[in-house]
Amino acid sequence: MTARGAVFLAALGDDAERLHPEILAQMRVEAESDSAVGVFSVAGSRFGRLTALGYPVVGPGLLVTRFARDVPFRIDTVAGRSRSGRATLAARREFRFPGAIQHISDRLTVIDRPGVLHNVLGVRGRVEMLEECSVTSEGSLRMRSRAVALRVGRHRITLRGILRLDVDLVDGWDDAEQRRTIAMRATNPVLGTVLEYRGWYRHAEHTDRDAGAAPGSGQYE
Repeated sequence: MTARGAVFLAALGDDAERLHPEILAQMRVEAESDSAVGVFSVAGSRFGRLTALGYPVVGPGLLVTRFARDVPFRIDTVAGRSRSGRATLAARREFRFPGAIQHISDRLTVIDRPGVLHNVLGVRGRVEMLEECSVTSEGSLRMRSRAVALRVGRHRITLRGILRLDVDLVDGWDDAEQRRTIAMRATNPVLGTVLEYRGWYRHAEHTDRDAGAAPGSGQYE
């Protein structure tokens, strides 16, 4: 059995002990398949349907064409190992926008560089990212992009300059509400914020005690 947060624990090494105790405990739970539900106070892209212009390039499972507040979401993950034995985590995020459900998928893999994970995004894996993991002073997990590349056919193009994409994600803990918090922003030097979401979530084993919070119900609070 693999711990649900094995990729993060491996990337952080000894620094994992600095995580908030609740986050560390949840990451150490043995669960190959896992799910969580929550609500984003804000989620999506302010460029709306213009974002769909990127579909021919990156394919499905990456671009979001809606922007809304109070968006219920679900994340399903599968923890495993690569052929070389490195920890992996495949995730599929479901955004339940009013009138539409959209998805973002990715696959994290531990690499040789300490503190860094390799992320392949989208169903077709045409976008790759190196993400540096660290622990904030509050005990949150922080992931910041260090390089982003686009695969077009046999070519791999690193996005630099005006094409650069900077991604910053913080996964924390709310002591008052006893739940995880999440905040992600992807920005471009020219376009500004191209995708963002922030809110809270709970893992499946905690949702049964929360009225109306059963996975798949569409109501989480």
